[in-house]
Amino acid sequence: MSLSTHVLDTSVGRPAPDVPVRLEARGDDGWEPLARGRTDADGRLAGWEVPAAGVYRLVFDVGDHLGAESFYPEVGVVFRVVEPAEHHHVPLLVSPYGYTTYRGS
Repeated sequence: MSLSTHVLDTSVGRPAPDVPVRLEARGDDGWEPLARGRTDADGRLAGWEVPAAGVYRLVFDVGDHLGAESFYPEVGVVFRVVEPAEHHHVPLLVSPYGYTTYRGS
């Protein structure tokens, strides 16, 4: 299964470039790292593979992008993959005092 994300900074109405993102899988002993990357100039990160059905987490290190006064220095989005053959797109809309996410296409 392929996985992509897109980080949008709703406080300025623009993509969030150069945001560190990591992908983790929930295992028997906790979270296991699978991949690390950074969003591109358009706030996108794509091309990751999820090996199987299971529970995964994207962790967005938004603190540097949003600034030292941001309430959310890091955002974790936990999601379940049921059908590993499908593409999963997990966008993040973020601002210094709030965030939301959804399953995109």
